[in-house]
Amino acid sequence: MLQYVETREDEEQSVKLAEILDLLLAAGYFRARIKGLGPFDKVVGGMTWCITTCNFDIDVDLLFQENSTIGQKIALTEKIVSVLPKMKCPHRLEPHQIQGLDFIHIFPVIQWLVKRAIETREEMGDYVRAYSVSQFQKTHSFPEDEDFLQRKEKAVKAVLDVSEVYKPQRKYKRQVEAGELLDEESRMVTPCSLQTEDRKASLTPGSQATPQGMTEVSQEEEDLQAAEEVRSLPTCIALNPTIGRLTASTVGQIVGLQSEEIKQIASEYAEKQSELSTEDRPERYGPVQQHRRMVTSLNKQIQQKTKQLEELQAKRLEVKSGCEQAKSKLMEATEQTERLEKELSALEEAEGQADTGLLEKLRALVGMNENLKHQEQEFRTHCRERSQLIEKQYNTDKEKLQKIRLLMARRNREIAVLQRKIDEVPSRAELTQYQKRFIELYGQGGCLSLILFLVNLLNSIHDNFQQAMASSGAKEQFLRQMEQIVEGIKQSRIKMEKKKQENKMRRDQLNDEYLELLDKQRLYFKTVKDFKEECRKNEMLLSKLRTKGAS
Repeated sequence: MLQYVETREDEEQSVKLAEILDLLLAAGYFRARIKGLGPFDKVVGGMTWCITTCNFDIDVDLLFQENSTIGQKIALTEKIVSVLPKMKCPHRLEPHQIQGLDFIHIFPVIQWLVKRAIETREEMGDYVRAYSVSQFQKTHSFPEDEDFLQRKEKAVKAVLDVSEVYKPQRKYKRQVEAGELLDEESRMVTPCSLQTEDRKASLTPGSQATPQGMTEVSQEEEDLQAAEEVRSLPTCIALNPTIGRLTASTVGQIVGLQSEEIKQIASEYAEKQSELSTEDRPERYGPVQQHRRMVTSLNKQIQQKTKQLEELQAKRLEVKSGCEQAKSKLMEATEQTERLEKELSALEEAEGQADTGLLEKLRALVGMNENLKHQEQEFRTHCRERSQLIEKQYNTDKEKLQKIRLLMARRNREIAVLQRKIDEVPSRAELTQYQKRFIELYGQGGCLSLILFLVNLLNSIHDNFQQAMASSGAKEQFLRQMEQIVEGIKQSRIKMEKKKQENKMRRDQLNDEYLELLDKQRLYFKTVKDFKEECRKNEMLLSKLRTKGAS
C-alpha cells in the first residue's frame, strides 16, 4: 500500500511538470525544450524569465549556468520567492518547495506568472509598435505621403485664395467705443445692437436752445432713423448668426459698459413722465406745488448739467495735457532728427573725403566684429547648455551613487546575517570531533551495560551457590542453569561477531565507494581545468581574429 501511494505521488508530480513545461513553451520560453537541462533548471529558468518579462528585477543569471550546487539553488529560490510578494502573487511558495521540486505547489505560481507575462507583453506590444512606427516615420516616408504633402500645399493655397475673395464685408460702420470692448463677441454685437448711441451722442448741452421748428424736424429725423435701425436689425442678425446666441457674460458686459447711460435715460424718462402727468392733470395741484415741482426739476437739471460740465472740463484737461506731452515729444523727435541728419551729412562728407580702400577694410572689420560677437553669443549659449547638461548628468550620477550605496549597505547587512548563520554551523573538524565523542560515549555505554549484566549475574550466582550446594537435586538444577547461561552468552557472542563482520564488510564497501567518488572528483576538477584552458585559448584566438579583421 505504501509503495502504491508513493508511485501515485510521483505520477502526479510528473503530470504537473509536463503541464508546467507546456505552459512555459506556450508563453515563449523555448529553453524548456532542451533535454540536457534538469527539471529544476527548466522550472527556475522559466520563473525567472516570466518575472523579467513582467518588468521586475531579479539578481540571478541562468543563461550560462546550469546544474548549480545546493547553495546556489537555495540562493536562487530565495531570490525568486522574495520577488513574488512584490508582484502581488496570490499564491504562497516557499524556497524548499522549489528546491524539492514540489510541482503540485509550483504549478499555480507558474500559471499566474505566465498569465501575467502574456498580459504585460500585450500591453507593451502596442507601445513598442507605436514607437517603432514613429521612429520609422521620422526618417522614412512613402510615396503617398510625399504626394499628399504636395497636394496639401496646393489645397491650402487654394483655400486661402477663396477665403480672401469671399471674405465677409461689414454692412454697418464700427463705432469708436467698439474697439475698447473686451472680447470679439462684444465687438460683433455692438455695431448692430448699440447703434442708438449715435442719436444720443448728437445731443449736446446747447441743443436745448434750438428753435421749436428745428426741434420738431430733428425729432422726426430721429424717429425715421430709429425705424430704419429696427428694420435693419433682423438683417444684421441674419448676417451674423452668433448675435442671436448671446451668453450671459456677454449681456453682462454690454450692460456694464452702458450702465451710466441707462441710468441717465431712466432718470430723464422719470422726469418726462412727471412733467406729462403734471401737464395732463394740473387741476389736482395748486400753483405752489407746481412751482415747487418745477424748481425741483430745474435743480436736478442744473446738477446734471454741472456734473456733465465737470466731466467735460476734466476730459478737456486730460486732452490738453496729452496734447502738450505730444507736442514736447514731437519737438524732441524733431530736434533728434535734425541732429541725426547733421551727423549723417558729416559722415557722408567724411566718407567722401576718406580713402575707399580704408572704408572697405573698415567695413570688413566691422562685419568680422559682428560675426565674432554672434559666434561669442552662440558659444556662450552652447557653454550654458553644456553646463546645464553636465549639471543634470552630475545630479543623475549622484542619485545613482546614493542608490548604489543604499543597495550596498543592504547587501552588507544581508552578508553579515549570512555570515552569522554560517558561523553558527559547526565546521568539519568540529563535526568530526563530535562524532568521535559520540562513538566513545556509545562504546562506554555498551561496556557499562555489559559490566552491569555480568555483575548482576555474578551476584545471582553468589546468592544461589550456598543453597544449590545443600542438596544434590538443587546442585544439578544450578549446574543446568549455569550451562544455559553459558550457552546464551555464547549465542550472544556469535551474534556480535556476525554483526561485527557485517559492519566491517559495509565499511569496506563504503570505503570503495568513497575512493571511486574521489577519483570522479579529481576527474571533474581536471576536466574543469582543461575546459578553462580551452576557453582561454578560444578567447585568445577570437581576440587575434578580431585584430586581424580590424586591420
